[in-house]
Amino acid sequence: MAKQYDVLFRLLLLGDSGVGKTCLLCRFTDNEFHPSHISTIGVDFKMKTLEIDGIKVRIQIWDTAGQERYQTITKQYYRRAQGIFLVYDITSERSFQHIMKWASDVDEYAPDNIQRILIGNKSDEEEKRQVATEQGNKLAKDYGMDFFETSAFTNHNITESFTRLAEQVLSANKKDLDLLRASVTDELNLTALEEEEGITDGAATSQKSCWC
Repeated sequence: MAKQYDVLFRLLLLGDSGVGKTCLLCRFTDNEFHPSHISTIGVDFKMKTLEIDGIKVRIQIWDTAGQERYQTITKQYYRRAQGIFLVYDITSERSFQHIMKWASDVDEYAPDNIQRILIGNKSDEEEKRQVATEQGNKLAKDYGMDFFETSAFTNHNITESFTRLAEQVLSANKKDLDLLRASVTDELNLTALEEEEGITDGAATSQKSCWC
């Protein structure tokens, strides 16, 4: 069987509950948007393959629960990731303020060469905006991150932001590309991952259904 991809990367979506992480994921992978909000329990994931500079990149995107009671579980996935989205809701000043906490967790638990992008989601709700675009730009600059305002509802900057993070991860790991290459028989075994990471009962790890 022909190889379906050349390299596998794992990306994480981090941010407070309700900022639209699941909606971003489902819009990117399935081009679907469901306005009903169902909180993620533990960690879920979806997959998509991109071609970047002639390399078929399989990205496994982990959608993490934002609620505090799940954060011990989700932190166990940080060190497995090569890229992280830090997501806030432009209509929620509180979610923006919490980005510093999420960024601090990444600094503590993720690999040193982790690539990060800041996302200000729900840009379609301009009339409810509490966080100015300039604030997002400044925070991203302070942390040395790229910044996108997105809307899962209108599909604004969804493909652009996910592709950009994949490009950054690919660039950062060029020297280790051979180690990251995977064959079609190397699809991640979720049970093995759970055992390796020591995830306890109460963590939900499953193929994500697209209900935001």
